[in-house]
Amino acid sequence: MDFVEIGGVKIEKTAALAPMASVADHAYRTVAKGFGAAYCVGEMTSCKGLCYSDRKTAELLTVTDCERPMAVQLFGAEPEFISKAVKIAEQYRPDIIDINAGCPMPKIVNGGAGSALMKTPELFGEMIRAAVESTEIPVTVKIRKGWDDLQVNAVELAKIAEQNGAAAIAVHGRTKQQLYSGKADWDIIKAVKQAVSIPVIGNGDVDSVESCVGMYRYTGCDLVMIGRGSYGRPWLFGQIRDYFDDKTLRPEPPLEERLEIMRRHIELLCEDKGERTGIKEARRQAAWYIKGLNGAAKLRFQFGSMNTLADFYDLIEQIKGEL
Repeated sequence: MDFVEIGGVKIEKTAALAPMASVADHAYRTVAKGFGAAYCVGEMTSCKGLCYSDRKTAELLTVTDCERPMAVQLFGAEPEFISKAVKIAEQYRPDIIDINAGCPMPKIVNGGAGSALMKTPELFGEMIRAAVESTEIPVTVKIRKGWDDLQVNAVELAKIAEQNGAAAIAVHGRTKQQLYSGKADWDIIKAVKQAVSIPVIGNGDVDSVESCVGMYRYTGCDLVMIGRGSYGRPWLFGQIRDYFDDKTLRPEPPLEERLEIMRRHIELLCEDKGERTGIKEARRQAAWYIKGLNGAAKLRFQFGSMNTLADFYDLIEQIKGEL
């Protein structure tokens, strides 16, 4: 097994779980790590929220041993706040602290954070430098290809990140304006890798062992990061790990095993957040797990209407009964 080191943190060179707000929570990360995800990044956390002692925001920073190596991710647009937020984040003992400069969502961008930092390179550099100077923990940053097709500046930003002390940079091969549509540009990931000496993490359109291997080969990146490609398929991390371990191409698990994985995932979700909130969020997770099944549309409606764990268990038994 090959490894990449990010600021002294040793990570298997297989596949990492991307930070995804309201998706890659503790339950999701735990299941993904159980299947062999090499590295996880937590949900993005507001620097201001941390500084103003927002309880919900602080909960996003919790790191459990089973999730390591793991980064917590901060977003903001004011260097003075990120300095304070990093000090607070340190208390949760993350392996790495990541700065979000890639989120395209309006509520983040309109505050000057996320992808908006790509339009302000000087501030982008100041944010990284402020974080680096406030901690001994490695600081990384996640960016996109650029703001739009007329403002593709990932290479410029990667150089700025390196100059200001970032230990690694993750690149999503889409612009802010693309959101998650269209095709990810692996050429920009390759260009960033050729432009800097710090590790580069590639992200975008990886949803199989073949595409993971393809990204490594095409871009030369140091680590592949998977987001939406893992929805309802956390075993993908295990398939990738097995391939890099002994070139085994493991098939998709049978339906009964998939249902058991989903059950463990949803139970963890309810354990973490309480049954009421957990089941509400489980409706979306369940829809991903059953994608492609016969009668998936009807099942999505049924899972979307469940209100209790008992409802969830009944639906699983219903599916098993039709096997």
